[in-house]
Amino acid sequence: MKDDYLIGIDVGTTAVKAALFDLDGTLHDACHRPYPTHRPIPSHVEQSPNDWTDAVHAALLRFADRVPSEAVRGIGLTSQVNTHVFVDAAGTPLAPAIVWQDGRSGDAAATLDAGIVDADRLTWWGAPLPIDASHALARMRWMSEHEPALWARTAHVLLPKDHCLRALTGELVSDPLSNIGLVDRASRHVDALLERVPGAAGRLPPLADMTAVAGQVRADLPFAGTPVAVGTMDAWAGLFGCGVTEEGRGMYLSGTSEILGVLSSTVNPTPGVLVMPPSHGMTLHVGPTQSGGASQLWFCRLFGTTPEEMGRLAAAHDPADPLPLFLPHLQGERAPLWDAAARGVFLGLDASMERSALARSVYEGVALSARCLLESLQLSAGMSPGALQAGGGGFRTDAWNALRADTLGVTLHRSAATDPGTLGAAGLAAVATGVHASLTDAFARLVHVDRSWEPDRSRAAWHEDRYALYRDSYAATRDISHRLVDGARATGN
Repeated sequence: MKDDYLIGIDVGTTAVKAALFDLDGTLHDACHRPYPTHRPIPSHVEQSPNDWTDAVHAALLRFADRVPSEAVRGIGLTSQVNTHVFVDAAGTPLAPAIVWQDGRSGDAAATLDAGIVDADRLTWWGAPLPIDASHALARMRWMSEHEPALWARTAHVLLPKDHCLRALTGELVSDPLSNIGLVDRASRHVDALLERVPGAAGRLPPLADMTAVAGQVRADLPFAGTPVAVGTMDAWAGLFGCGVTEEGRGMYLSGTSEILGVLSSTVNPTPGVLVMPPSHGMTLHVGPTQSGGASQLWFCRLFGTTPEEMGRLAAAHDPADPLPLFLPHLQGERAPLWDAAARGVFLGLDASMERSALARSVYEGVALSARCLLESLQLSAGMSPGALQAGGGGFRTDAWNALRADTLGVTLHRSAATDPGTLGAAGLAAVATGVHASLTDAFARLVHVDRSWEPDRSRAAWHEDRYALYRDSYAATRDISHRLVDGARATGN
C-alpha cells in the first residue's frame, strides 16, 4: 500500500496540471503544460481541445517513467466548466472550444433567460440562477442559429473533463455537478429547460456520480487498464482538495478566477449565487468571479513584470500612502453580479502614485470582488464561516493573502497542495476505486494545511470603507461601461 499512487488531472483555463500523489497526499511528481487562449474577434474566447488531450497524454507519459503502471490505483479528472466543445459522433472537435469567458452567446442567453419565470428557477435549482453567456444552452442556441451546418454535425457537447475522459477511456459520461444550470436538485437534466433549444437534450452525455468509475485507460495509452473516475468540476475538486467536506465549512480558490463556496443544507434563494444539487450529503453554495489571477497576469503583461515582482511591489506600498481603487472587471463579471458588460476601472489615481500602489490596488480589487461574492454566499447559506480553506496558484503571494484576510475579515488556511484541484481529482479516484470508503475519509488523510493568515482587526474599519467604495463605484460606473461596450460592438471594435 505504501508504494501505491493516485493521479489527479486538472484541465484548467491556462494549462493542464497533473500530479502524482501517494495515498497520504504526499506529492511525488507534477507537471504543468500551458496552452494558448485565442480571442479572434471581440467577445470570442477559444481554445483547442487537442491541446487538452495532448497535455493529458504527455502527463501520463511522464508519470509512466516514474512509477510502474500497476502501482497507480486510479486516475481522477477535473476541469474548468462552462467551457464547451462541439464534437461529432467519433468525438472529433468540430470547432475550437468556447471558453467560459466567451460572451458571444449573450443575446441568446438573454432571450432564454427572459422566458424563465422565477418559480421555475426555484423548482429546478432551488435558487434564482441566471442563464448567462456561459450557459451551455445559450451556447447551443447560438451555434444552432449562427453555425447551423456545424450544429447539424454535432453529436455531443462536452466539457473539457469529459472530452479528455472520452479520449482516455472511450466512454461518454459526465457528472451532474459539472452541468451547471442543466440539472435539477435531484441531479437530473431539466427537460423543460432543454426543450427550448431543439436537439439540445440529445447532444448531452449521460450522467453518473463523480465517484463512479467511468472506464479504464485504453490499451494504447500509458497506464492501460487503470480505472478512471468520472470526476467533477474544478470548484468541487478544489473544495475537496482544500479539505472541505463538512457542513458549515467554506473554501476560497484562486486561479484565473476566484471561486468561493460554502457547504450548507440551508438554502435561502439569493440572486447571483449558484446552489449545486445535493451530493454525498453536501449542498454547495458557490460562485466564480471573472478575473482573479487574470487581473494579476494583466498587470504583469502591462508592466513587463512577473507575479513574484508584483507581490514585492504590493508588499512595499506604504499603507499610509494613497491607494487607488480598482474594479477587476476586465472582461465582465460573474458571481454575484453576472454582468458581462462590466469593465475594469481605476479610481483615485494621482501623479504621485508608483507601480507599487497600482499593484496593491489590483490585489485589493480582486479581494473586494471576493468579499462581494462571500456576502451573497453567506446570505444563501444562512451562515458565515469564520475561516476559509484556501488554495490555488493565486495563493502563492503572501502579501496578497494577508490583504485577502483583512478585506474579507476571515482567517485563511492554505492547503499544502500547490494545486488543490489535482489533489481533489486524485481523491475522487481514491473513493471510486475503494481506496477510501468516503470523501470525508479520503480528504482527511490527503489534505494538509501549510500556513494561515488572520485578519488585522485594527484596520477593519478602513477595509469596510474601501468595500463600500467598491460597491458604490460599480453602481456609479455600470451604465458607462455598458455604453462603452455597446459602442465597441456597434463599430466592430
